[in-house]
Formats: sequence, structure tokens, C-alpha cells
Amino acid sequence: MASKTKKAQVSAKLVAEKSEEAMIAGILEGSPDGIGVVVVRLECGCRKMAAVDKEGEPASKVIIYRDLAESICDKCKEDNGDFMRVAESFIYWVQPEPAKDQKQLITAKVLGTAPTPH
Repeated sequence: MASKTKKAQVSAKLVAEKSEEAMIAGILEGSPDGIGVVVVRLECGCRKMAAVDKEGEPASKVIIYRDLAESICDKCKEDNGDFMRVAESFIYWVQPEPAKDQKQLITAKVLGTAPTPH
């Protein structure tokens, strides 16, 4: 029984990742200057995404959604997905990816920097 539950959780996670890929493709399609898409996963399960250009500037509007739901959660409706509730964030880069230095600059500009352990 436990293995079925674990398998269902893995399947649900894969569905979420596939839906992120579909959203990323849609954002990039409408953003000719986009070289990547910022993906912010919130603790509540909602996602925020936006295309970014080669200067680290927005190349699309910010889209907020929740997988398999008609609407975003009530908390996100209140605070628009506040950064204090971010669980994970990254940039999905278009191929070919920018140079490592450019990626680091854009990532720092868009997502900020955090101390790294020594």
C-alpha cells in the first residue's frame, strides 16, 4: 500500500513538472526577447513565472498559477506570492544557454544573491 502512495506522489510531481514545461514554452513563445524563464515555486504550491531578456529585464508579464486548480490560492490573492513564501526559484534557460558569467549576472539581478556556505 505504501509503495502505491509513494508512486502516486512521484506521478503527481511529474505532472507538475510537465505543466511547468508547458507554461514555460507558452511564455517563451510570446516573448521573442526572452532568453530564459524565471520559475518561482511558492510554499503553497502556486507558481510565478516570467520571461527574462539578455540584460536580466522582464521580457513578459508575470504569470501566477496553481497546477490543476481553477485559481491561485487565497494567500497569493492577498499578497501576490510574497517572496517570503518562496520554496524554490531558478531560471530555465533557452538553448543555447548564455555564457556562465552572463547567467550569473542575470540570476543575481533577478533572483538576488544568498550567502554560500564555506
